[in-house]
Amino acid sequence: MKNILTTVLIYIGLLSLSGCFGYSQDDDVTYPPYQNLYEPILITRAEFESSIELLPARTIVNSGKIYVKDTFLFINEVQEGFHIINNTNPENPENIGFLKVIGSSDMSIKQNSIYIDNASDLIALKFTDLFDAIEITKRIPNIFPNPFRASPDFQQYYYEDDLIIIGWRLIN
Repeated sequence: MKNILTTVLIYIGLLSLSGCFGYSQDDDVTYPPYQNLYEPILITRAEFESSIELLPARTIVNSGKIYVKDTFLFINEVQEGFHIINNTNPENPENIGFLKVIGSSDMSIKQNSIYIDNASDLIALKFTDLFDAIEITKRIPNIFPNPFRASPDFQQYYYEDDLIIIGWRLIN
């Protein structure tokens, strides 16, 4: 039994030492440096926080989730904002405006407050009854991971704290 244990230990020792030999600089493979296909579109935090605005109606291009509040529909334009539709007459809905909120994909409505994700922030808004003016009542910064953190080719980009990535542009 003692001979078997000694033999096994010797083989394990020799096997582990075999990984230490046979490597030279010739085996190193060099790869060309990775070239990013996209560059980030950056804005300052101050520009980002002041970018929320109520604009005239526009056509829906890339629709997302749909929300209902009384006789109004909110249709998400993915990562851009929300179309506001007056649905008082369901046979003839009227597109009355566009709420520009960069990086938005979701909203929640409770009483007279609307909560929207604004890229990495959460904002609370109040509208007038006719949806012709907005007021930002609260902003909680950096509560969500930024949806634009990684490029479309899954590369990370590191940037200064006072900058926000709001999209990616293909490098030609």
